[in-house]
Amino acid sequence: MARHNEIGKIGENLAAKWLISKGFVIVEENYLRKWGEIDLVARETAGKIHFVEVKTVSYETKSLLEHAVSHETWRPEDNVHRNKIDRFKRAIQSWIVENNYNGDWQTDIITFRLVPRQKIARIKLIDNVILD
Repeated sequence: MARHNEIGKIGENLAAKWLISKGFVIVEENYLRKWGEIDLVARETAGKIHFVEVKTVSYETKSLLEHAVSHETWRPEDNVHRNKIDRFKRAIQSWIVENNYNGDWQTDIITFRLVPRQKIARIKLIDNVILD
């Protein structure tokens, strides 16, 4: 597996654990169709479904991570580009149809900045993202 795929998988696993710690139930991981993907489908206690896109970047050291955060350099969410949004929306539509779901739902982005060697992670939730 390529390094960026390994980092992405770490981020997805951390996001799932974080959501569970907040009371969510993970309904599905890596829902994949040839026209799109959903990293996580989670259900909150009240029943609302959250379609979650996870973006992760890694740094070699904690000081590089802190520099990136403090100087607001490239952010993981910057990689949610138009093509990704379109594919995400198509996958959501497919999931809703396949699961005959007609309840409330929203889309979220969870980002991680990691220092894998030092087991440091910073999480950011971008809640209820509107996909235009």
